[in-house]
Amino acid sequence: MAELKTKKTTVSPTAFIATVKDPQKRADAKALLTLFKKATGLPPKMWGSAIVGFGQYHYKSNRSSQEGDWPLTGFSPRAATLTIYIMPGFKDYGSLLKKLGKHKISGGSCIYIKKLADVDQKVLAEIIKKSVRDMRKKYKV
Repeated sequence: MAELKTKKTTVSPTAFIATVKDPQKRADAKALLTLFKKATGLPPKMWGSAIVGFGQYHYKSNRSSQEGDWPLTGFSPRAATLTIYIMPGFKDYGSLLKKLGKHKISGGSCIYIKKLADVDQKVLAEIIKKSVRDMRKKYKV
């Protein structure tokens, strides 16, 4: 079986966020760190070089031989957008996404936002909470 390349690291999420060059993205990433901690009740861990993840589950692809561990949810302050990882996908999240604010979705599990001020943070927190509950039902975590 092929393993996922992105793995949990020992890098501090706070130290990583401090290296984000764009001041607005850095401020948004700090706010997201707080929002995710509160919404999940889980400590943040770095996954690869740029993903701040919360929790963990074992992933096994139905379409390929890929498998490994992955965060239940998380975010990444990418150069173009803030990427929010909602691992169950969005099939059951339509009503919440309508209330979220300015965003795009793609990749099956990613919400893309330009800046945190573009979205309703209470709705985002609810999406995160629901996604973690849904993942805990589906996987042994």
